[in-house]
Amino acid sequence: MKELRLKALAKINLGLDVLRRREDGYHEVKMVMQTIRLYDRLILKKTDRPGIQVKTNLYYLPANENNLVYQAAKLLQDEFDLKSGMVISLRKFIPVAAGMAGGSSDAAAVLYGMNRMFQLQLSREELMKLGVRIGADVPYCIMRGTALAEGIGEQLSALPPMPECQVVIARPPISVSTKFVYENLNLGEHTVHPDIDRIIKGLEEGDLHQVAAHMGNVLESVTIPHYPVIARIKEEMKAGGALNAMMSGSGPTVFGLFDNKEKAEQTCQALREGTLAKQVYLTDIYNTFRTEHTGKEE
Repeated sequence: MKELRLKALAKINLGLDVLRRREDGYHEVKMVMQTIRLYDRLILKKTDRPGIQVKTNLYYLPANENNLVYQAAKLLQDEFDLKSGMVISLRKFIPVAAGMAGGSSDAAAVLYGMNRMFQLQLSREELMKLGVRIGADVPYCIMRGTALAEGIGEQLSALPPMPECQVVIARPPISVSTKFVYENLNLGEHTVHPDIDRIIKGLEEGDLHQVAAHMGNVLESVTIPHYPVIARIKEEMKAGGALNAMMSGSGPTVFGLFDNKEKAEQTCQALREGTLAKQVYLTDIYNTFRTEHTGKEE
């Protein structure tokens, strides 16, 4: 196999709670993660020339070891002493640095794709163990679907699938530093924590409204006061008929869940015509995840 085309899917957080700051500086989290059908496209090509070449459609993305796709390819080359070179063409659609794990999903796709191309015979679990060496979100992006993430995000448990619904994604024209958000997060007795257990109960009962009603992101307590546009996008989505709307990850992307496709389309169009967001997408839930590598394009 000389060439492989792949899709790297984005994620949203249906619930994101931070339990404490650990002694090693990392934060212990409890999150419900969900894959959606918004994706980047990758083309992997095996070459006789050694090394790794990364090409992207965004001029400001690094094409060297600072890019997670490069790191993923290098990890497998080093781990398995692969002599062939790799050319990775990455076409980005997932908003960059926006709380949707785009970079981690791209890295996961490279691990998955090279595993097939070089017939490394690694299981999904083995790929996930390698992936955590690149980033805490990479194992989930290999797993996909609906999952509970604990620890620093690397401890994953599969959950019942999210009920089908439409998802409107809106990224405002701002950048939010994940480091800034976590450094300014003050966890105390007045912190409002999302009810992750109630979200999981809603998933177990297949009740979209219960899931939406208990969505929450503790990081909004930092981000919204500094970037009020996030709250304004949430309000516009809810006014348009979203069951609920929330910031994903450390932001700034906001998503809204809709059980009415027409209302979702109207809200998406209104956001596109407005000034609150510079990237707006309408998509839906992606529930299927790989139990074994089937050889089909993902």
